[in-house]
Amino acid sequence: MNVETHGRVSPREDAGPKVEILGARMARDEEVLTPLALQLLGSLHRRFNPRRLELLAARTRRQALLDAGALPEFLDTTAEVRAGDWRIAPVPADLADRRVEITGPIDRKMIINALNAPVRCFMADFEDSCAPTWENIIRGQVNLADAVRRTITFEDQATGRIYRLGQHTATLIVRPRGWHLPEKHVRINGEPVSGALFDFALFLANNHEALARAGTGPYFYLPKIEGHLEARLWNEVFVAAQDALGMARGTIKATVLIETILAAFEMDEILYELREHSAGLNCGRWDYIFSFIKKFRNRPDFLLPDRATVTMERHFLKSYVDLLIHTCHRRGAHAMGGMAAQIPIRDDPQANEAAMARVRADKLREVRAGHDGTWIAHPGLAAIARQPFDELMPGPNQLGVLRADVNVTARDLLTVPDGAITEEGLRGCIRVGVQYLESWLRGNGCVPLYHLMEDAATAEICRAQLWQWLRHGARTSDGQPVSVERFDRLLSAELDRIHEEVGAARLSGGVFPTAARLFEQMTKSDTFDEFLTLPAYELLS
Repeated sequence: MNVETHGRVSPREDAGPKVEILGARMARDEEVLTPLALQLLGSLHRRFNPRRLELLAARTRRQALLDAGALPEFLDTTAEVRAGDWRIAPVPADLADRRVEITGPIDRKMIINALNAPVRCFMADFEDSCAPTWENIIRGQVNLADAVRRTITFEDQATGRIYRLGQHTATLIVRPRGWHLPEKHVRINGEPVSGALFDFALFLANNHEALARAGTGPYFYLPKIEGHLEARLWNEVFVAAQDALGMARGTIKATVLIETILAAFEMDEILYELREHSAGLNCGRWDYIFSFIKKFRNRPDFLLPDRATVTMERHFLKSYVDLLIHTCHRRGAHAMGGMAAQIPIRDDPQANEAAMARVRADKLREVRAGHDGTWIAHPGLAAIARQPFDELMPGPNQLGVLRADVNVTARDLLTVPDGAITEEGLRGCIRVGVQYLESWLRGNGCVPLYHLMEDAATAEICRAQLWQWLRHGARTSDGQPVSVERFDRLLSAELDRIHEEVGAARLSGGVFPTAARLFEQMTKSDTFDEFLTLPAYELLS
């Protein structure tokens, strides 16, 4: 393997793939850009990147069929898999009880606080809550390596407080980027490398031995999968990586986020493809709503109402939840619930109590439905989220709740909820979308806005709803159409409001103008950008 790092070349006699590191040098980067990690990355890229690109092209072809009027169905070609009597391999002891998992970005303080939180697992996120600057990605890998070895500390310069890991910590799970995202700072034989393979290869190569010594293993969440063939590719990557590193097959465990409408029709098949490495499925509900809008974006009969009214009690979302639980438990797999995006409201006790009541109700719904655990975004929600599971789930999980009553059809999954589109809904989408994008462009992918923790998934809903409402001339509850002129007027008004909320200096300087311009362009474009993070990534360093 030849490695070219920041303009310096270190050739080897047994030259394999040429790995070029284009990102700037930074402290401790050599600890994660190790020869072993880069060798594994080069091997995985050479073997699997062509198939990754084929699958991404297949997404485009599938979208063309949907645009032409086709609707998803359960696959005839995999009927035997759905009818078969099979189960996934058993999970390790530290994944048996997952009643509350916290998720968050990979900055140093967050990792320490999350691992110390009174939860079972922490999902360290290279994806929706991480703006993938080169600095964030490399520092994140360094931070996780320190966390695995329990040497991680953080000193708050403002307060002088030093953060360290406690004696008992949550089980670490890592979410790499999705198949669609590149890592532009690394090229292999002149080709851009997959962000997913980069995140996975570095973490696995650098930490699998330390994880084993700590009595745990390399556990992952897999995002944005659209079907079982994409899960099969991940399984092939797992097998190849384990073989290359001398690990026993099945050591890697992965939970798949069912956060696309197409994947909802292939839950059994996804578990089957990963059955040696599976740890279950998760209801990634915010991305799921985004996917529902995105896949049917060109159909006026698939317009969703205001985001705030698209709750988990809606028929299409309840059906998705019931099907996921039924499918998982039939196969001996965990069925994980969705994210509580609320955060504590410290300066308004009444509003805080109302927000926490919504969290309690949501988690009570999940445990009664049969979920084995749930997600939170803030340590302050841990006790509230855990209480319903502690009360109604005395064992480590609910795998015995088979939900034999469930009989979900394609029509159930595709039922469009009714409800109003309001001007306040329009304004909220603009306000949240622009502010999130501005923060993302500054390198922060997890943003508290209006008492909710917003990430790329919720920003995508805002952007996609505006695009679809505008394209189809939807009418708001006051009878007025959503036109370009109205969008322009509301965008100007909301920028003025943001100006008042965050201050003139931040709005006029930095990246706010860029964020507003990019958000406007994507909303008014004739074509729909598949992910807002793709054009935005071109603006990151």
